[in-house]
Amino acid sequence: MAGGAAEQRRLAAVVEGWLGRPVLVVGDAMLDEWRFAESDRLCREAPALVLTLRRRISAAGGAANTAVNVAALGGRAVLVAPVGADVAGDELHDCLDRAGVWDRTVNQPARPTPVKRRMLAGNQILLREDSGDPDDVLDADGVARLLTALDCATEELRAAGGEAPTLVVCDYGLGALPAPVRAWLVTHRERYATVALDAHDLADWRGLAPTVVTPSFAEATRLLARAAGARPAPGVGLHLDHPDGDPADGPSELTVGVSPGGPAPHHAVHRPGPTNPTGEPTAGEGRVAMTGNGLTVTGTGVTVNATAGEGVDRAVLAESRLAELRAHTGADVVAVTLDTDGAVVGGADGEPRRSHSTPVPASHAVGAGDAYLAAMTLALAADAPLPTAAQLAQLAATITVSDTGTCVCRREDLLVALDAPVDGAGHRALVGTGELAAIVEEHRRAGRAIVFTNGCFDVLHRGHVRYLEQARALGDLLVVAVNSDGSVRRLKGPDRPVNPVEDRIALLSALACVDHVVVFEEDSPAELIEAVRPDVYVKGGDYPPEMVPEAPLVRSLGGQVRTLGYVPDRSTSAIIDRIRAHGQEPQEDTSLTPEPS
Repeated sequence: MAGGAAEQRRLAAVVEGWLGRPVLVVGDAMLDEWRFAESDRLCREAPALVLTLRRRISAAGGAANTAVNVAALGGRAVLVAPVGADVAGDELHDCLDRAGVWDRTVNQPARPTPVKRRMLAGNQILLREDSGDPDDVLDADGVARLLTALDCATEELRAAGGEAPTLVVCDYGLGALPAPVRAWLVTHRERYATVALDAHDLADWRGLAPTVVTPSFAEATRLLARAAGARPAPGVGLHLDHPDGDPADGPSELTVGVSPGGPAPHHAVHRPGPTNPTGEPTAGEGRVAMTGNGLTVTGTGVTVNATAGEGVDRAVLAESRLAELRAHTGADVVAVTLDTDGAVVGGADGEPRRSHSTPVPASHAVGAGDAYLAAMTLALAADAPLPTAAQLAQLAATITVSDTGTCVCRREDLLVALDAPVDGAGHRALVGTGELAAIVEEHRRAGRAIVFTNGCFDVLHRGHVRYLEQARALGDLLVVAVNSDGSVRRLKGPDRPVNPVEDRIALLSALACVDHVVVFEEDSPAELIEAVRPDVYVKGGDYPPEMVPEAPLVRSLGGQVRTLGYVPDRSTSAIIDRIRAHGQEPQEDTSLTPEPS
């Protein structure tokens, strides 16, 4: 048990460490639309359900959802992508704003925003309508403006974070990343410390040298099938070109599952035949066959879309080909995602790592891969060991699939899953000094006013609560710095504090008006004030702000100082004195007093 708790603390430390990590996401952004309907009858014109629309939800999809997940997990996310000048584009901008993503998308008036519309009844997806065509290519002006946005966003992130940003490429074949954009990213690879690639067609990204690629089993199998006819020279990595006539990927979701046409033969994943079973292969592509031992792949331009035979295990196949996949992609790390079967991850050490997931309805898992990609990228960018990154990525994907909708994993949810303390409002109230500065900076960029106060808060009473409520009313975020036990003893005497710092933190965190609590060891909060640079610094008392010792420092940082009067006759010292006086009073002997009947 102790070992498990230590492991969870280690994982939580990585989550804390990636807070504020700068991440540039580029690729195919789309809008996910969910329409929830009810049905209790068939129509008279045909044996079809009559649906009554009850609720509609819009969410960021594709590259936009990856950026939303990066922001929700605590990273500093910037999205660069072409977005149409249409209603769907407006809704997508709103989704990004709500999620705190820096929206650096490029307006494309002649190109509609890709949309996936799902109609559901009883949480069952009845149909999906896709709009957005890979043939809607960016014109020369659109490409130029996208490259300018990429260059500016890269420099913006570097300036804000003081370090090389991380790059995430989301290429789902919808035309947002034409050849000139891909070439620019390959040429400027050195500007990014960590590069993650999620692409339907990995062959398009020759030369990128990504840190990590996260192909689905279908995408990895396609790459292996193409490689079957291409042999690299000894010691030379294999990067594949499109074979002649190989069609471009469209907006289909490549999945591995049971083909409605019937189970696959024992010796193959699927054997093409005249029955033409349905599924979601990309139009014009063939299918891949695997031998019974699961280690041989044949075919070209493939989409795996049927269940493996009894002798075929996707994880075994993926594990056996990790080294080839690394060679073909030039990636340091390959994570082959297996949907309901988890993932297989391999790095330079050649040691495969397997993670598992819990099967859920398909309507619960939309976007889970985006959560996986975001967490994997942030962990690797924070220099986490590969096994740790793989664990956190799988956990992020798994905890997001509890309900119907587009999956987003929040940092708070991840910490809860790791048994890290969070407050009832859903965010961690207690923060460290280092992460506090990043949290405050995020709020400041969003235009929010930061209020800061400090004190011992030894015995929390009505005066404290009123004081903190008034302080919170002066801005949008209230940070309370609490003196450590040692600091209280130096300030108040050896018999204080009455309550240890963990109890004082718990009570302060429970107040709705308090957003974050930080503990400091020094007698003065000067270092914290310099780190936070509050817009308003609040102290309790009836004296003028000029008498506050920290006033000159606060004003030099551009903030203002306010003093708030306490509730009369309410102070910690007075309460302690009353308790002590009460304890010293002689107690009446009531042992012979008859009890009331």
